[in-house]
Amino acid sequence: MTARKLNVGAAQFASEIGDVDANMDRHLDWIARGHEAGLDLLVLPELSLTGHHGGEYVLDCAMKRTDPRLTRLAEAAGDMATVVSFIEEGPAAQFYNASAVLRNGRMVHIHRKVNLPTYGKLEEAKYVAPGRFVETWEIDEDWRAGLLICADAWNPALTHLAFLHGATLLITPVSSGVEAVGADFDNPAGWALTIRFYAMMYGAPVIMANRTGTEQGLTFWGGSRIVDPFGRELAVAGTGEELITATLDYATLRRARHLLPTVRDSNISLIHRETARLIDNLGVPDFVRDDA
Repeated sequence: MTARKLNVGAAQFASEIGDVDANMDRHLDWIARGHEAGLDLLVLPELSLTGHHGGEYVLDCAMKRTDPRLTRLAEAAGDMATVVSFIEEGPAAQFYNASAVLRNGRMVHIHRKVNLPTYGKLEEAKYVAPGRFVETWEIDEDWRAGLLICADAWNPALTHLAFLHGATLLITPVSSGVEAVGADFDNPAGWALTIRFYAMMYGAPVIMANRTGTEQGLTFWGGSRIVDPFGRELAVAGTGEELITATLDYATLRRARHLLPTVRDSNISLIHRETARLIDNLGVPDFVRDDA
């Protein structure tokens, strides 16, 4: 790893629905390609090990954190931090849409998707439970990653929390189909705008990895991208299987955050106070209360 720089990549590809073993070979191949490209960090799409509709086969494809297949991927990753996504079986037979960071033979971080979409053609909450935490993971003394899964990034409060927890890099594995939300909603354009907005607003690079191909009426458009702390696109994928790469420079982040200190100026005490006030009012904002 070059001092204060990070070589990163996003791999986009299709997965077999509900067949973890079939998808293992694809993961090992992309990990090998990541090593060949000299990456420090490789991000694979949401539910990369199960396919977008893997939740429909949750009892067959769910994996515990100790699953030997995850250990095998972690060993293959070596010192290249690799983000893979799967359906996690937690304690007491509870299931989650999860993304994990694998490195040097072990799982070093995991995030359970918090915001489960139940609109358009999306029915995740039928199959898995929501996560309850937004945490970050330290890559080195400069780089700390916030890991949010797909629709998590469409809840700005979750992104804000990741950066208040010290993230200097946002990782977003996604599974975005053109038809997922509805004909009047442009998913590719929406993601391009959202990723650039977060990068510019928080002065931090963003890595988004989407899938490709089709699954049960959904067309996955790829378009994975890596954006710098000023919102400039460093690498953008097409619609097919592809590995995109870029080098992130911490010096660029320092300049961006000096010019626009969003994180510095975030008033945590005010947010805490106003959130508590909403809870005290049973979640009803003042402007819709009868006694307002």
